[in-house]
Amino acid sequence: MEEPHSVNSPRTILSFSNRGRTTTASVSFVDPNDEKPNSGEHGPKPSEVYGFVGSIMTVVATTIYLAWAYIPEPWLHSIVIFYYPNKYWALAVPTYAMVIIVLAVIFYIGLNFMSTPPPTSLTIMFDEFCRESSSFLSHMERDEQPIELIFDLGIDKINILMFDDVK
Repeated sequence: MEEPHSVNSPRTILSFSNRGRTTTASVSFVDPNDEKPNSGEHGPKPSEVYGFVGSIMTVVATTIYLAWAYIPEPWLHSIVIFYYPNKYWALAVPTYAMVIIVLAVIFYIGLNFMSTPPPTSLTIMFDEFCRESSSFLSHMERDEQPIELIFDLGIDKINILMFDDVK
């Protein structure tokens, strides 16, 4: 019997000395707040029950929806079902839902474009956290210089480094 908080690793450890036999690593955690195993707490957790009931209700609702959408009206009348929405809504609700989702995605992308500064804005290259290169170490020889601090390279230096040899 495993401990209440044991974790079996999905990784298997292969060894040539075991000749192909695999072993599974197992790690166990002891929770000091847990009471003894026979403390009287039995049954599933509420989240498990809600998940199970939610999945069953989803299947039932989908089945009812598909039956309503595809069974002809005379058949529904023959099993004494007279009150139901118009069949128009079987197509209209999913169509409206998809249109709303597409418009929400387009609105979200447009909102991101509106909140992003244009490519010519200097706020893309410089902000309050920019650090220029320190030039106080330039008088030291190359071998004596310590490692430079982290700093931002200007766009002019990047262009010189990348495109100066292209000429």
